[in-house]
Amino acid sequence: MNRILDAILAPEPDARELAALPLPPSYRAVTVHKDETEMFAGLSRREKDPRKSLHVEEVPVPELGPGEALVAVLASSVNYNTVWSSIFEPLATFGFLERYGRLSELARRHDLPYHVLGSDLAGVVLRTGPGVNRWRPGDEVVAHCLSVELESADGHGDTMLDPEQRIWGFETNFGGLAEIALVKANQLMPKPAHLTWEEAASLGLVNSTAYRQLVSGNGARMKQGDNVLIWGATGGLGAYATQLALAGGANPVCVVSSPQKAEICRQMGAEAIIDRVAEDYRFWSDEHTQNPREWKRFGRQIRELTGGEDVDIVFEHPGRETFGASVYVTRKGGTVVTCASTSGFEHVYDNRYLWMSLKRIIGTHFANYREAWEANRLVVKGKIHPTLSRCYPMEEVGQAVYDVHHNLHQGKVGVLGLAPRTGLGVRDAELRERHLHAINRF
Repeated sequence: MNRILDAILAPEPDARELAALPLPPSYRAVTVHKDETEMFAGLSRREKDPRKSLHVEEVPVPELGPGEALVAVLASSVNYNTVWSSIFEPLATFGFLERYGRLSELARRHDLPYHVLGSDLAGVVLRTGPGVNRWRPGDEVVAHCLSVELESADGHGDTMLDPEQRIWGFETNFGGLAEIALVKANQLMPKPAHLTWEEAASLGLVNSTAYRQLVSGNGARMKQGDNVLIWGATGGLGAYATQLALAGGANPVCVVSSPQKAEICRQMGAEAIIDRVAEDYRFWSDEHTQNPREWKRFGRQIRELTGGEDVDIVFEHPGRETFGASVYVTRKGGTVVTCASTSGFEHVYDNRYLWMSLKRIIGTHFANYREAWEANRLVVKGKIHPTLSRCYPMEEVGQAVYDVHHNLHQGKVGVLGLAPRTGLGVRDAELRERHLHAINRF
C-alpha cells in the first residue's frame, strides 16, 4: 500500500507506474461483523453505540469483475446509512448481502461474515475490469453510491427503478470507508480539481440525493421564485438543498436548531431562518398525539418570513417528527418531497390537508447516474460547495459515526482513507482561491 500511496502523492503522478504496481493482498477497512448483530438487543436507538460495533481491520482485496473498478480511497465520509449499519437498525445489513449473493456467482463475493461500509469516496483508479473503457488507472475520481445491474427494462428510463438497484456500501459490500473500494465503473465521476480529497469525498451521496429530490424532474422540479422549506438546513442533506435552492433562484426557508447553524445559513445567502429550538416547537403532545396548534404556529412564522406566502416545496428527511407539520404548511397544490426518515419511519399526517388541498407527496431515493453527474458538475464548476465540518482518521471512525448518530455535527463528517493528512489533492489552486470562503464555511 505504501508504494501505491507514494505513486499517488508524487508531484507528477505517473499513471503507467501506478498501473504496474502489484495490488496488496489485503487492505484496511471499516467493518461490522455478522456475529455481532445482536449486541445492542434491548437498547434504545440512542443507547446503541457505533464505537462498540465498528472495526478497523485488514480484509482481502476482492476479485475484480467485468464493468468494475478497484479504487484507492484517499478519503470517505459518514452518511446516515453508516449509522444504521453500525447500530443494526432498522435491520442488520447482512440480509442485503445474502440476497445480493444469491443473484449470481460474481455477486456471491459480497456475502461475507463482515461488511465493509461506506457510500462515498474520493480516490484514484487502480484497476478496471473487462469492458471498462471510460476510466483508466491513475484517474482521480469520486463515486456515487448507486449500484445497478440494468438487466431489466424497468431501469432503463430511470436507473433508480432497476429491480436490482442497491446502495453501494450499505446494500453491497466493499464500500468506501476503506483503503481500497470496489465499485461499478458507472459509479465513477471526475474529482473536482479544486477540492482536497476529504472535501471531494463528502459530496457524492448527499449532493446527488438533494439534487434529485429538489431539482430533478424525478423530484420536486424546483423553479425560480419557489419558497422551499428545508429541514436541517445545515445538515448533511439540508446544506446542499439550501445551496441548490439559492443557486436555482428559489427562496429557502431554513429550519435549524441553534444560532450557530442559523449564522451558517446566512453565510450561504439564506435570509428566511427558523430556529426550531429557540421557538420551542412541539409538533407532538405525547408519543402518540400530534399537536395541530403547533403546525399552525409554524405556518404563521413561515408566512411572516415569505411575505404572506406558504411554501411551494418541503424538503423532507426527518420523517416521523416533522411530517405532519410538513404536509400542513405546504401551499395548496404544493409538494412534500421525502428521501429519508431519520427520526422514525412511520409518518403520521392529517390526510384532509393533503387531499382537499391537492398537495403531493413524492418519494425520492438517492439519484440516477445522470442526476449524480449533474450534481457533481455543479461542484466541479464551483457553483455548489462542500459542507465538510470535521475529518477523522480511520482509527477514530467510531467517534465520527457516533457524532452523526447523536447530531453532534454540522454539514458532513469526513474519514481519511489512504491520505496521510487533510489538505491534499488540490489540482486547481486558482479556482479554489476564488471559492475558499465558501469551501471553509462549515
